[in-house]
Amino acid sequence: MRIANCDLRIADTDCGLQIENNDIPHPLRTANNDTRVSNCYGAVTSPITEHRAVTTGHRAPCTALVVVGTPMTPVFRTRARAILCAAVVAQSACQSSRIAPAPPAADSLALRQDVAYLASDALEGRGTGTRGNYDAARFIERRYLALDLKPVAASDAVSCAVGKDSAEALRKRIESRAGTGVEVTLNAAPCDKAFLQKFTPRSQLVHSSPIGFLGAQNVVALLPGSDRQLRDEYIVIGAHFDHLGRQTFGALDPRAGDVIRNGADDNASGTAAVLELARLLSRRPPKRSVIFANFSGEELGLLGSQFFVEHSPVPLGKVVAMLNFDMVGRLRDDKLIVYGTGSAEELSAILDSANTALKLAIRAVPGGAGPSDHASFYAKNIPVLHFFTDLHDDYHRATDDIERINAAGMARVVEVAERVARSIGDRPSKLTVVRQAAPAPVARAASGPRPYLGSIPDMSTVDAGGLRISGVTPGSPGDKGGMRAGDVIVELDGKAVTDLETYAQALYARKSGDAVAIVVLRSGERVKLNVVLGSRE
Repeated sequence: MRIANCDLRIADTDCGLQIENNDIPHPLRTANNDTRVSNCYGAVTSPITEHRAVTTGHRAPCTALVVVGTPMTPVFRTRARAILCAAVVAQSACQSSRIAPAPPAADSLALRQDVAYLASDALEGRGTGTRGNYDAARFIERRYLALDLKPVAASDAVSCAVGKDSAEALRKRIESRAGTGVEVTLNAAPCDKAFLQKFTPRSQLVHSSPIGFLGAQNVVALLPGSDRQLRDEYIVIGAHFDHLGRQTFGALDPRAGDVIRNGADDNASGTAAVLELARLLSRRPPKRSVIFANFSGEELGLLGSQFFVEHSPVPLGKVVAMLNFDMVGRLRDDKLIVYGTGSAEELSAILDSANTALKLAIRAVPGGAGPSDHASFYAKNIPVLHFFTDLHDDYHRATDDIERINAAGMARVVEVAERVARSIGDRPSKLTVVRQAAPAPVARAASGPRPYLGSIPDMSTVDAGGLRISGVTPGSPGDKGGMRAGDVIVELDGKAVTDLETYAQALYARKSGDAVAIVVLRSGERVKLNVVLGSRE
């Protein structure tokens, strides 16, 4: 729109005027949201009246005056042009095309609609390796295509990394990478760029799952940065989109059988948040590039995000931060938990400055470890932030459905996250990584099934003096041994437990069938429990 010359095109309608202006992205509508003017019943000589119109759709960057009158005559056309020109120039939001519109706000309706589809029965809980999971991936892919984002993942990441090696050399290389969860099928063009980053999950957690029929896939898209100097640095914004499907394994309501566990909060909500952030950021890209990554296999042990960091479509040294969204659909009492604020020196201040307007009560947790996909990046010394609205009674149950999602709360979380992403994306220098000692390798049984207790860690609790558990799977070894929700594990098999890491160290040093003593804090008192560890397989 050339405001200076008031270069507006006016087209006749059956009655009144219609503004054509390609620079305004959404159609102009009257105050009653009708694109056709309805009050045009005067004679030809009736005066032209003025009605305010607002842009609708996702944004309303400015307002304009629509001239309403009778069927057009040359006189009325001239008067209309003059009124329109004066009206548009008078609007402060539209006075200059050089003034950038205010950053758009998150759309709670779009967020709810995305969660509703991803958590619909049609996708059957998006279990990794199932048709529903694949359909969810294609839905995400279509959304990125509609935003004109770019494919960035290699169509066969492992084959592409191997290059010209023979098939036999490739097989040997894969066999040597035990535990990577990768099975490779050679592709004629393995380095072609795609949105789907395919992999075949292999995990001790898979056990009896019908996984492997369709394989699995991450969905990865690139938003190029706006600055020539900084666009070869990247922020990864990610969330897992898989859930439990119909499997009872990992479910907290196993007696319900093979019902669909839709996972509206876990993690259709995080997936929807990433899609909304893609829409918001694509309208005004930050200086650094952004990779939007949706992971599968998280419920089976962070398989998708681990595959991503091992086969990153961009050099990991160029990734300046990773923002993770896992369960952001149940905001209550304005409380948001953000992990990883201590993984870079600047992150606490960035998060504080992003929490403006209707402030959230943010609980900042410095540590970057934890049972979600950000941990895969944190292990590579990449600063992380994990956004989380806390656990609830529907976690890993069939009752985690769309009806209990707080879409307005999701929008508020997204708006804070968008400001964080822009701050990181536009800052002149990289974040200052806070290096932490690498965790000691987890001791595992030399052979046999993986030991199983059945406790559900409470990710929202820090400084509990141990590992607080939010629940215990019914019928599990922990349940049979007397563990209760709210217990704080402080000792397992004679080893002190202070957090999830020390808990895993102690647990995986034993094997299924072993009898172990577990000490918990319950109502301030130490309680000793005797538990026989079960098996995941």
